[in-house]
Amino acid sequence: MTLNRAPLRIGVLGLGRAFTLMVPTFSRDPRVQLVAAYDPQKAACAAFTREFGGVAHASAQAVCADPAVEWVYVATPHAMHAEHVQLAASHSKHVLVEKPMALGLEDCTRMIDDCARAGTQLLVGHSHSFNAPVRLARNLIASGSLGAVRLVHAMNFTDFLYRPRRPEELDTARGGGVVFSQAAHQVDIVRMLAGGQARSVYARTGAWDPARPTEGAYTALIDFAGGAVANLTYSGYGRYDTDVIMDGIGEMGRPKAPGTHQATRQRLAAATDEAAEAAQKAQRNFGGSAYQGDDGRVPDAYQHFGPVVVCCEHADLRLTPTGVEVHDLAGLRIEALPAPTVPRSEVIDELWAVAREGQAPVHSGAWSRATLEVCLAILSSQRQGGPIPLHQQVALAA
Repeated sequence: MTLNRAPLRIGVLGLGRAFTLMVPTFSRDPRVQLVAAYDPQKAACAAFTREFGGVAHASAQAVCADPAVEWVYVATPHAMHAEHVQLAASHSKHVLVEKPMALGLEDCTRMIDDCARAGTQLLVGHSHSFNAPVRLARNLIASGSLGAVRLVHAMNFTDFLYRPRRPEELDTARGGGVVFSQAAHQVDIVRMLAGGQARSVYARTGAWDPARPTEGAYTALIDFAGGAVANLTYSGYGRYDTDVIMDGIGEMGRPKAPGTHQATRQRLAAATDEAAEAAQKAQRNFGGSAYQGDDGRVPDAYQHFGPVVVCCEHADLRLTPTGVEVHDLAGLRIEALPAPTVPRSEVIDELWAVAREGQAPVHSGAWSRATLEVCLAILSSQRQGGPIPLHQQVALAA
């Protein structure tokens, strides 16, 4: 059988922040071709046509109906994911949908069912569990030589809550706050390293700034089948920056300037109201007046989501932006990765494997629904004051 090796023809719904962060990947990876897009921002649509040569449609419906589109990349606001996946499936299009998959488990199930009925694939990403160092650590664990995972420690202190936000991003009911936007990364990483099947969550969240009334921090304890436990801590209020522990490399794989978090708060102070803040965000995104396009530089390291340490029976692993440190009785050895050439190419690796090689997705609908269940349990544990049992968990695909 001859495999189809043609580039994947992608139509994009939403040219905002999520798409902006994927632009270097789409621009440089020859396995994908952006052929269509829709966004309510006219400047973004004009930039799309100019940069990628694709068609800027007048509606999401038109993108999904476009016969040139093979896969639809859903990068719209969180609350619109379920609607847009259903729309793509109704036109028999495969879907790559941004995290979080949706805002509720019922929506996730509908998305899975819609794609199953249409006979189309559903892949969820980007989450930082795609990152090559996470995959390398998982392969080391899967080899069996390190023994069972006992403890996973993950933490991240960022300036997330003080970056420019639209009003709904500060409203938990509409998918705002760090649990929907950021725990989706951290939980996905930890589930991947611990095997996937979480059993319960005990957590506390923090909403400490009345001017930004949503969760800006959380800490959670997750029990896994098999006896592993993970503790996760995230703060989007961070004045301290955990990227100093990541060899000075920021989340996007580039060296990070000291004082970045302080500068973020200072810039936000210049936004006088909600409209000004939303405009400030739009200006930074694709097609905006302050947008900085792909400069073509080779990434310095892999992207990451803060310090992660995995304690196994026979060794401890520390994930770094360039590989994995293995600490055992013999001392320290470095499992290094080759330098990246395309940012987030790991997302296209999985997309290509599913679309062109017939492999089952790792970041499937069922996997990502399980991640959302943990995120929702973090919120529920805060409200109820106790541990929350989990019922939608799945094991990591081999």
